[in-house]
Amino acid sequence: MSDRGELASWLRLTLAPEIGNAARRALLKAFGSPPAVFDAGLPALGAVVDPALAERLLRHECQADIDAALDWADQPGNHLLTLADAAYPCSLLSSDDPPLLLYAKGNAAALNRPMLAVVGSRNATAQGLRDAEAFARALGEAGLTIVSGLALGIDAAAHRGALATAAGTVAVIGTGADRLYPARNEALAREIADKGAVVSEFPLGTPALATNFPRRNRIIAGLGLGCLVVEAALRSGSLITARLAAESGREVFAIPGSIHSPLSRGCHQLIRQGAKLVESVADILEELRWEAPSPAGGGSRDANVESSGSEERVLASLGHAPCALDTLAARSGLTPADLLAMLLPMELAGRVAQLPGGLYQRLH
Repeated sequence: MSDRGELASWLRLTLAPEIGNAARRALLKAFGSPPAVFDAGLPALGAVVDPALAERLLRHECQADIDAALDWADQPGNHLLTLADAAYPCSLLSSDDPPLLLYAKGNAAALNRPMLAVVGSRNATAQGLRDAEAFARALGEAGLTIVSGLALGIDAAAHRGALATAAGTVAVIGTGADRLYPARNEALAREIADKGAVVSEFPLGTPALATNFPRRNRIIAGLGLGCLVVEAALRSGSLITARLAAESGREVFAIPGSIHSPLSRGCHQLIRQGAKLVESVADILEELRWEAPSPAGGGSRDANVESSGSEERVLASLGHAPCALDTLAARSGLTPADLLAMLLPMELAGRVAQLPGGLYQRLH
């Protein structure tokens, strides 16, 4: 926003403590803009919201915090986006509780790309991590930007998968935009900001508080066309995200798992409640009626033909008995790294299965 004074009024409105978004939106609806709110005076504000809230709003001293936020926004790659900003995510405007102001690092335009949320357990299984990364990569290749919460486990795996595609990824965090949590994902967050955006509604300096993460989840749900849950226990923040997505009219998808795994129970509950059972990326794209961008030029077609030929080579090398990765590499002439990159999408497509002990088997 070009008007620094008006942006300062937005910051003042959002920085006052113990005033909820509902009260702030009521004031904006009554007076039209933050400057008009503060020009109205206490009696007029008290006629719209609780007089105690109105008094707290007018008396709160936050000029130092406003100046710090404006200085932060002046740094390259940093943005403050208000509800009145043309760059504010359109998808959030149709959600139940859009934030009045967002702090964003990276490419603000990424927030208006078509997105799909991918969420799940922090304590994911190895298979769950592989599924999250492979699904996110395939969805990104289909043109959908992946939005998640930068947490350990499924979130981080989804971000990594999406970073391998042109569509990129968006991370919504539950701290101030100048703080990253968990620290183990700091390098990942920097890479996300380079290829997408890291976004928060919380003021600068906000630490990692448990109460903030459910609020963060509603932004993840609101940004996406739908929400894919990869693994989740019955009491999981991912189920909160899925519920918020459904309440905002978004599609909810869930990957089923073993009946013996606690991390499958959340997904199974979602499926019983009406979420779409997902076995492949095609299930999601079909439900969304999403058409992947057509590859341009003959080079892409040649690459597709080469990829298809390589998959057939892998299948032929597998034979009809379980096979270890090293054995498969020796038979096919491909490196283990190349094989792993190929086997993940082949597994999702139902062409191969991974067995205990690191073995792979061809499926008929």
